Amino acid sequence: MSVRLTTAQALVRFLAAQHTERDGVRRRLITGMWGIFGHGNVAGLGQALVEYADVMPYHQGRNEQAMVHAAVGHARQLNRLSAQAVTTSIGPGATNLVTGAALATINRLPVLLLPGDYFAAHPADPLLQQLEHPVEADVSVNDTLRPVSRFFDRITRPEALIASALQAMRVLTDPAETGAVTLALPQDVQAEAYDWPEEFFAERVWRVRRPAPDPEELAEAVRAIRAAERPLLVAGGGVHHSEAEAALRAFAEATGIPVASTQAGKGSLRHDHPADLGGIGHTGTAVADDLARTADLVIGVGTRHSDFSTASGTLFQRPEVRFLNLNITAFDAHKLAARTLVCDARTGLERLTEALDGHRVDPAYEAEYRTGKERWDQVVEAAYRAGDPSAVPTQTQVLGALDAVVGETDVVINAAGSLPGDLHKLWRARSPRQYHLEYGYSCMGYEIPAAIGVQQAAPDAVVWALVGDGTYLMMPTEIVTAVQEGLPVNLVLVQNHGYASIGGLSESVGAERFGTAYRHRAADGTFTGAPLPVDLAANAASLGMEVLRAKTVAELRDALAAARASDRPTCVYVETDPAPTAPPAEAWWDVPVAETASREAAIGAREQYDRQVAARRRHL
Repeated sequence: MSVRLTTAQALVRFLAAQHTERDGVRRRLITGMWGIFGHGNVAGLGQALVEYADVMPYHQGRNEQAMVHAAVGHARQLNRLSAQAVTTSIGPGATNLVTGAALATINRLPVLLLPGDYFAAHPADPLLQQLEHPVEADVSVNDTLRPVSRFFDRITRPEALIASALQAMRVLTDPAETGAVTLALPQDVQAEAYDWPEEFFAERVWRVRRPAPDPEELAEAVRAIRAAERPLLVAGGGVHHSEAEAALRAFAEATGIPVASTQAGKGSLRHDHPADLGGIGHTGTAVADDLARTADLVIGVGTRHSDFSTASGTLFQRPEVRFLNLNITAFDAHKLAARTLVCDARTGLERLTEALDGHRVDPAYEAEYRTGKERWDQVVEAAYRAGDPSAVPTQTQVLGALDAVVGETDVVINAAGSLPGDLHKLWRARSPRQYHLEYGYSCMGYEIPAAIGVQQAAPDAVVWALVGDGTYLMMPTEIVTAVQEGLPVNLVLVQNHGYASIGGLSESVGAERFGTAYRHRAADGTFTGAPLPVDLAANAASLGMEVLRAKTVAELRDALAAARASDRPTCVYVETDPAPTAPPAEAWWDVPVAETASREAAIGAREQYDRQVAARRRHL
């Protein structure tokens, strides 16, 4: 039997019938579709979404990149077991997807991209917004999505969708391969009718596997752990994706091995667990980085070992240090010349705990890192503390005020600027999903749309998007979407009149904070004049948010409490004291400095750079 539908109608019906299953729990795979319509998708997917509105929820976005961010935040909150689709028009609508696709693929988070494409039949050539390539007539602007997609196809015939749609679902649900998946849809093919086999629309379940470790790899890993005197576990995002937090806690309690975390892995243990050392690397805590320098075995669980986590190859300094990587992706498991344990994080940790059979680190080592943890807790308290409630708050005091307000299941979202470093060092994560930092791509503009996606995934959670003025000016438009969808996301808008993070980095590398402040141009051409007379709070209010302005620490506390109690999208606007109050970096990060220069700032920065880079190691 067959059903006659357009390609777009068939795709929507197919997507509505897909499910995932892990640990016996079934979920819908594609929970909804974001879209901005124009030529290329309005008469295809646009019409199909009207036709099947009862089975495929539609969400209206304002910016194509932001729609991808919302979908990515949604998928992460749901541990990659559900995803959303995004449809766009031809041309700039499609190319606006590239940044979001890169973020999704780098962070290994599933999103289905459905950009419109040029006519497959070439009845008019060129058409509006078409890229004409002189030697490759089959190239379109959608080809920019190839390098940032885990699977890409252009559907030039209706029947070609059958095989490609199944491949797309396979990649979206594969824990080792997932990321952005792109099906480019020529506008004539979207509207073309075809007799589809009924089996194409049958309910289909994609089981998300939990592969067990190879017995020989497991035995070798156990020997390595037993032989280590100062082991350190580094928890990455894979712990969360696998829902392995309880298995990690059991491993740490059985072995006494301390746990540090990457940005993606923070919250794998509660902040008050005796084995939790907080963040590691350039933005890590003193206790985590001190132990990393003397560790003889580093156990990476679900981490990519990025330059921030390894301090650009300078952190792990013990001469005989070795690595053991437990990762579902063999590509990551082999990094740093490590012993490998290629498996699901939860399954692997459970097998390790069982095989270690009561092995435990020396009590003196436990006492050492617990004392270091206590010292760092005092550092956090000092950074959060506000002496004068009538004073203008610092950025770390903003975090302290928020820390005092949030509940166990609140979600705090951030991605770029100076806040990720402060949060990684200082935030006290209370639950696995509370700390939501996108730092694989560190994409400004992620926070507000991601908060929308998280709120859709967790409607009962209180969601906070922490945004600096730089990020806000890049992508505030999805505030309108939150208002339209009735999503009570909270925005903490921190005004510090410029790119604070890059300003500090610029100063450290001899670039003298050039081009990093939001100020009037002075008579000498520099941007050193008065701050620009912009009112971001008024802008947020004009987009439909309730806005609470806080000028002092006391007002900030009251505003955050009011926002948390609100049932509508709310912005807490605070202008901060720009004086740095966060603890300094405990480890280096490699940003090359001019090798030759005439200005003293750059000359001094290069001398410091040469001293730091000398400590880099190749772990072989």
